[in-house]
Amino acid sequence: MQTPLNSDRPLNSSDILAKLRLGESLRGINCPQQDLYAIDLSEADLTGANLSQVTLTNANLRGVNLTEANLEGADLRGVDLTTAILTNANLTGTHLYRADLRGANLTNANLTDAKLKVALFDRKTIFPEGFAYKSSGAVGPGANLTGAYLNTAYLRGVDLSDARLIGAYLSGADLTEANLTNASLSGANLQKAFLTGACLRDAHLGGAELKGADFRAADLTGADLSYVNSIAGADFSLVQGLKESDRAYLASFPAQELGTWNAYTRKSTQASLELK
Repeated sequence: MQTPLNSDRPLNSSDILAKLRLGESLRGINCPQQDLYAIDLSEADLTGANLSQVTLTNANLRGVNLTEANLEGADLRGVDLTTAILTNANLTGTHLYRADLRGANLTNANLTDAKLKVALFDRKTIFPEGFAYKSSGAVGPGANLTGAYLNTAYLRGVDLSDARLIGAYLSGADLTEANLTNASLSGANLQKAFLTGACLRDAHLGGAELKGADFRAADLTGADLSYVNSIAGADFSLVQGLKESDRAYLASFPAQELGTWNAYTRKSTQASLELK
């Protein structure tokens, strides 16, 4: 007879491994913030499990034949699932808010009613055939995030190339070294966003709000900066590819805006543009 799990007590990785060795059910386990790196959870029944902020890098959640890994209704918010194997897994109604799915294999997984808002994916992520992942609220290349609320989101190094971020709210977001090549950011709110070292080649920034944004060492080659809103306190130090016509356009903003200091870098917009 299996020993029932006490879902009220958070389980650690040793508890999980002991349960797996004994072949016991993992239904409803309470295991937040644990490191389960490379653990083999294939065929495991994790229905209703709380695995929020668990590290599952390189984990195996592959379902075999009809005995699929069952994560129906599980709490996987903030979970690191990079390169995890989730083929045939049942993720019906699973909460994947801010989960990292970069490089994960979700072939034939059931994502019915799964919550993928702000989950990260990349070009190596394999989604089930026919699944509309680009419009699921997940963040990655080609994603449709028009009007999305991504204020203060941690998107450092994320691939957002070709993404639609028209009118998106990105104030305070950390986009350091993010890939925003050909991204549509028209009308987006980038107030106090961190874009240090980001690639914005051919990005569309028309009408964007850039007040206090940190563009230090960003690549703006071919970027469209027409009709941007306030640049007060924006820092353009060491930007690459900024056309002289765009520099002149930015220099035409009111002296009050150009003289505003960036609260983080402690440099004025005028000084960052090397204007006399």
